[in-house]
Amino acid sequence: MKIDLQLHSSYSDGYLTPTELVKFIAKNGVKVASLTDHNTVRGQEEFKHACRKHKIKYIVGLELYVKLGTKKLNMLWFNFNASDPELHQILRATQLRRRAKVRKHLELLVEKYKLKIDVNKVLDKYNHYVSINHIIDDIWDVPKNKPIIKRLLENKYPREGEIIKGLFYNKLFGSIMHQSYINIDRIIKLRKKIGGQLILNHPGKNHDLKLDLLEKLKKIGLDGIEVLTPHHSIGSTMYAQFLAKKLNLIMTGGSDFHRFEGDGFLIQSSMDYFSIDCRQLRGIDKIIAISGKECPTDN
Repeated sequence: MKIDLQLHSSYSDGYLTPTELVKFIAKNGVKVASLTDHNTVRGQEEFKHACRKHKIKYIVGLELYVKLGTKKLNMLWFNFNASDPELHQILRATQLRRRAKVRKHLELLVEKYKLKIDVNKVLDKYNHYVSINHIIDDIWDVPKNKPIIKRLLENKYPREGEIIKGLFYNKLFGSIMHQSYINIDRIIKLRKKIGGQLILNHPGKNHDLKLDLLEKLKKIGLDGIEVLTPHHSIGSTMYAQFLAKKLNLIMTGGSDFHRFEGDGFLIQSSMDYFSIDCRQLRGIDKIIAISGKECPTDN
C-alpha cells in the first residue's frame, strides 16, 4: 500500500493548497497521507476533509524545527491533538519570531542592495509560517530586482536555491532558521499531554545519521526516523534502516513534496520516480494503523 507521510502545502513552503495536494496524491495512488507543514497546523482541517473525499487515510502531522542543546534538528510529529491551545501558542510564538527576523532581513536587503521590496505588503501575504521560497518569488517577480540579484550572485540564471542561499543565508545577515527552533524538551513534555509519535526527519540530508545522537534522542522520547525520502542516498537509506532496527525505532517515509518543477522538465517532482510502500517500513503500523489492522499487503 502506497503511503506518503511528508507533504507540504501553501500554508508553509508548498505551492498547492491542501485540497489540490490531496487531488494530486490521489492520482498517484497514495492511500495514507500526512500534511506536515512547517510549524503550523493551519491546513490540517482542509487536508483531512479532502482526504476523506478521496478515500485516503488521514494522519495529522507537523514538521518542527527543534534544538537539542546547540544541535538543530528537523522533527516530524504524527497523531497528536492538533487543537491543543498550548501547541498553538508554541507554534504562534515561532511564527512571530520568524516574521520579525524576516522583516528585519528584508529591510536590510532594501537598504544595502537597493532591492525593490514592499516589506509590509509581502509579509501580509503570509499569516502563519513565512516561507523564504515564497518571499524569493515575490522579490524575483519585481522586474527591477532581477538584474540586481544576478549581479550580486554573479549568475545570469540563478535558481531558487541559489538566490535563497545568497540573499538569506550569508554571514552578513545570519540565518533566518534560528528564529524558528523550539527546545526539544518542551516538545517532549507537550507530547505527553497531546500524544503522537516523534520522528527524526530526513536525517541523512542533515548529517544526523549518527548512533550516539539517535541514542540520546531515543532516551528522551524519539519514536522513529524517516528512512525513505528523496533526500537520502541508497547508502543513507540502508544505514537508516540498520539504525532503526538496532534501536527499535519506527521507520517512516515521505516524498517531501512541495511543488512541480515547471520549465517543461520531464521529472516534475519526486513522485515521478519515488514511492513508498508501507511494507518496507518497520513499525509503521504504530502510525498508520487502520482499525487496529496491520499494513495491508495489497498495492
